[in-house]
Amino acid sequence: MADNGIRHGIYEDALALFNGTLFVALGIVLYTKVSLVTGSAAGIALLVQYATGLPFGAAFVLINLPFFWLAVRRMGWPFTLRTFAAIGLLSAMTRLAPEVIAIDRIDPLFAAIAGGALMGVGLLILFRHRAGLGGFSILGLYLQDNHGIRAGWFQLAVDLAILAAALFFIPWQSAALSVLGAVTLNLTLAINHRPGRYVGMS
Repeated sequence: MADNGIRHGIYEDALALFNGTLFVALGIVLYTKVSLVTGSAAGIALLVQYATGLPFGAAFVLINLPFFWLAVRRMGWPFTLRTFAAIGLLSAMTRLAPEVIAIDRIDPLFAAIAGGALMGVGLLILFRHRAGLGGFSILGLYLQDNHGIRAGWFQLAVDLAILAAALFFIPWQSAALSVLGAVTLNLTLAINHRPGRYVGMS
């Protein structure tokens, strides 16, 4: 349902950035517990590290640079600044997570589905408030806004390609569960994030 052009207030955007990154952080906690692999730019950076020895942080920054350029040129400074804020919040939350969450046991299948769903809902919240978490989510939003290509389907294709490459570095069982998580995440986006259904701007 569209919002008839009603703009989000600053406090609404701030709360959405917090809630969205919180959901994504919880999904990452579940993935980390059972050693699953995520997609997007973080997944590519991890594969670059495995293949070349380049530190993950350096690879992640280099991979993200062209996407942030696209964000500024095509999505505008407000989107870019909100995305930087979301990335900072996610980094802080994932560093804090071991201090506030202790999981003794979790079934890998449940972790894949629940973690993917949590990250999908978190990204959905961010997308609806004109923010992202860098990487291919920026390109996905640009393609959806300008060419009618669903962000969820595009992200799913990217993630599946990354996870296929991950087969060279992780057991096939972990790769299969990671694919299931990617499908869950991106179906959440594809079903719920449609042009014209929700048009919140700020």
